[in-house]
Amino acid sequence: MSSAPTYPTARLTLMPAGEGDFEGLLSLRMAAMRESLERVGRFDPQRARERLSRGYNPAHTRHILRDGELVGFVVVIPREQDLLLDHLYIHPSAQREGIGAWVMRQVLAEADAASSPVSVTALKHSDATRFYERHGFVLQAEGEWDLYFRRPARPASDDPVT
Repeated sequence: MSSAPTYPTARLTLMPAGEGDFEGLLSLRMAAMRESLERVGRFDPQRARERLSRGYNPAHTRHILRDGELVGFVVVIPREQDLLLDHLYIHPSAQREGIGAWVMRQVLAEADAASSPVSVTALKHSDATRFYERHGFVLQAEGEWDLYFRRPARPASDDPVT
C-alpha cells in the first residue's frame, strides 16, 4: 500500500495582496510561526513586525485563499540570479491539509517557466526543513538560527516534484 500524498479538496486560489493588508498578514505570520519560534526561544512580536515590514511589497505578495477564506500568504521576490521565496505561511488551523504543497507547486511551476532557481531560508529545527527538502530544495548553508536552501533551475518541460 502506497502512502501517496493527499491534496486539498477545497478550492485554492492565489490573489494579489494590497497596501492595506500588512496587519492581517503580520497576524497570520505570527500565528504560523509562534510554535517554532517559541521552541527555540525566539518568539518576539516586535521582531516579527520588523522582519515582515522590512520588505513588505504587495506586488510580490499573494494571499492564499481556501474557498475564499484567507488561510496564508506567499511572497516571491524576483532577483537577478533567482527567485527568493521570502515568506510562505499557512495559518495553523489550515496546516497539514496539503495547502502549502499546492502553493509550492505553483511557485515552482513559475520558477520552471522562467528556468530560475529558487532560494529560501528556514528556521532551524522547524517543520519547514523537511517540507523544502521534499520539494527539491538542497541545503546550501547554515547560520546561527537559519538554514539556507536552494532549488536548482529546471526547464519547464521537467516533471515537477509531486
